[in-house]
Amino acid sequence: MGINDERDIEANLQIGPTTDGMVRLFVEGGGIEIPMDFDPEEADEIAEELQAAAAQARAIVQSAADKSDKGGKKKR
Repeated sequence: MGINDERDIEANLQIGPTTDGMVRLFVEGGGIEIPMDFDPEEADEIAEELQAAAAQARAIVQSAADKSDKGGKKKR
């Protein structure tokens, strides 16, 4: 199983601060609950990684759209 493999599993994700000053990612699905606690600095690093991945995903979508425009009707 890799990051690019699809699965038919639904899950909920909750993100928030704990009373202990940690940031919790809470994943629930398929009868499993996974609480993951991070200190604020780690949470910032995760947020940066999410933003970088989102930018890469946008670039992939844009590249695919650009390629389909070249093969389709010409723009006027």
